[in-house]
Amino acid sequence: MWDVDYTLLRGGGVAGRAWKAAFTEITGVAWRADPVFGGRTDMDICAEVFATHGVTDCTPERFFVRYIEHVMKSQDEFGRHGALMPGVRAVLARLGDAFDAEVGGYGTDDAVRATLVRRSLERAEAKYGERFAPVVVGDTVHDVTAALANGAYAVGVATGSTKMADLALAGAHAVLPDLSDVEATVRILRL
Repeated sequence: MWDVDYTLLRGGGVAGRAWKAAFTEITGVAWRADPVFGGRTDMDICAEVFATHGVTDCTPERFFVRYIEHVMKSQDEFGRHGALMPGVRAVLARLGDAFDAEVGGYGTDDAVRATLVRRSLERAEAKYGERFAPVVVGDTVHDVTAALANGAYAVGVATGSTKMADLALAGAHAVLPDLSDVEATVRILRL
C-alpha cells in the first residue's frame, strides 16, 4: 500500500489551495490557519479545520464535494507544479504495480490512519479472494504507526518532512532516503 503525497509525488500546493478555496466558499468563513497535512487523513484534517475556524454547521461530506470540484478545476496545475518523487516511476515499473482504486484506503474513509490500512487490506482480500501480507510505504510517522497497527511491514521513505531517524524510531522495518535506489527499494518491498 502506498501513501501518495510526498511518497510517490508532490502536488505543488494544488490540494492545499483547493482546501482553502472550498472551505471559504462552503462556510463563508475566511481561512485563518493552516493545519499540518502530512500523514493525516482528510477526515482528521477536516475536523481540525472546522474546529479551528469555529465552524459547526458544515459536514465533511458537504465540504468534500466542493473540495473535489476545486481539485478537478485545477487538475492541470498538478502537471505544472507537481512532480513525481525520485525513483518512483522506475520502482513502480520494476514491481509491475498497477493501482487498483477499488481496494485503496482513502482519507475520507475514517479519521484514524490505521483504519485506512485495514480497509484497504479488507477490500483487496474481498476483491481478490486471497490473504495478503501487507506492506505500507509512506513518508511520515503516521504511515509507519498505521502499518504497525495492522501487522503490516512498514517502509519509511524520507521524501517528506520526516527524517529517516524519526521513521526508524517510529518502528519502520526499513527506511530509505527516497526510492532512487531501485534495486534496494525493490528488494525491501519484496521481503
